[in-house]
Amino acid sequence: MESWDLAIIGSGTAALRAAIAAADAGTVPIILDGAGVGSASGSPGLAGLAVSLDEVSSIGHREDTIAAGGELCDKVAAARTCGAAVDTLAQLERWGLVLRRREGGLPHVSQTPDHSVPRMTGCGDATVRNVTRLLEEQTMKRGISRRTDLMTMSLVMDNGQIRGLSALDINSGKIVGIQTKAIILATDGHQGIWSTPSNGAGEGASLAAAAGITLRGMANLPRHPLTIRGTDTHLSLDLLGSGGRVRNNAGDDVELSEVDVDNCILDLRNLNSDAEVWFSQTRRRIKDRSGLDINRDVVPITATIAATTGGAPIDEHGRVTIEEGNRWATGLYAAGRSANSGVHGVGLLSGNLLLDDLVGGQAAGTHAGEWVQNASFGGSSLVSEAQNAAQDRIEALQNGVGHSVGQTAATLISIMSNSVNGSRDESSLKAAKQALTNLSAAGIRVTDGTSVMNMELATALKLEGMLTLADSIIDA
Repeated sequence: MESWDLAIIGSGTAALRAAIAAADAGTVPIILDGAGVGSASGSPGLAGLAVSLDEVSSIGHREDTIAAGGELCDKVAAARTCGAAVDTLAQLERWGLVLRRREGGLPHVSQTPDHSVPRMTGCGDATVRNVTRLLEEQTMKRGISRRTDLMTMSLVMDNGQIRGLSALDINSGKIVGIQTKAIILATDGHQGIWSTPSNGAGEGASLAAAAGITLRGMANLPRHPLTIRGTDTHLSLDLLGSGGRVRNNAGDDVELSEVDVDNCILDLRNLNSDAEVWFSQTRRRIKDRSGLDINRDVVPITATIAATTGGAPIDEHGRVTIEEGNRWATGLYAAGRSANSGVHGVGLLSGNLLLDDLVGGQAAGTHAGEWVQNASFGGSSLVSEAQNAAQDRIEALQNGVGHSVGQTAATLISIMSNSVNGSRDESSLKAAKQALTNLSAAGIRVTDGTSVMNMELATALKLEGMLTLADSIIDA
């Protein structure tokens, strides 16, 4: 059995930033993820980074964040995150991030919806990808260990304290146990519930729920208005600060909130000339997915759930809280899309998603990196028991009966899409709840009985977690 002071589960910006912060705090962590190095840099971001560069303080940014998030936005968390934006950007620049710049050399800032002043900065449509690659370089420089193709199956807790985890080694098919003093959950969100598991299965949040953590913010489902209609291709909101216009079929400009109800298009034919080089990949993606040329064609768009903000409740240090925030689930942290920081509320201010990942990841990594140095290992027998339970779970999937993986995924997507897009009255939610209960009771059947590189099995495990999260969403 391996033993590590700190295990970080995830592969994106929050996980990488947490690992860097933990290493800088004096601890050597291990990163565990079910994909591989570079996998998180393949997904284009929904927006760049919101930073108060031309303002005397971050108060305006905070107020815009609260306005977008509504009553469920935690004002203190919003102030803390928005206040860290300038330092966060400066750190990325010191590490080598090449930003889009304006005359005079300062980072370019553009006006995007719901921001009272120009505040969006970054690298055009490559911001998330470039930030991810930059953070991966920093983890390598620090010699941080990383185990890819290792899918965490359960958290091991003893009387409210982390003792370790069990995981499936996808390459070998073996179940491994890892003893650890602390764990940071920092996986992707659960937006795949409305599209496909590969778009985000929310493993971090589902692991927390399975460990008995009451999730928060699961009813907060912000929609991204720039999704190419009929696809799962999301375009960056930065386009609207560089000449892009959202219009209805009559050619009139419309508010983003109207994208849900009107047949709308994104007009990029007058994209600013100095912005074209920063959005060249957007041009190619639109051409590849829809066959449209943005120089002469408009792009049909719709609003979809492209990111989620519900997850394990955390405090300012990234510690997962229990008993209505009165206690810490000792040794358990969360950041990014695995956490509910309170920053976003019911709405999502553009540019705050990446900012929350970076600020939250740093906070969790710093505190965990310091805390584990005075903590002790324990519960090795519990980790062994978790390994056995995980093996039983694998065998149940491979030997059981039920719906196929594909049928389960399709049914789940249908149930959740209807529950979100429908009336959401009490009767419809009860019907969705019953449909989810029936789907869970039917079970998932894995037809591939092999152990090595069984991706069908990996997807089935993700679907089990997604069913749990879907149930939490309906309840919320």
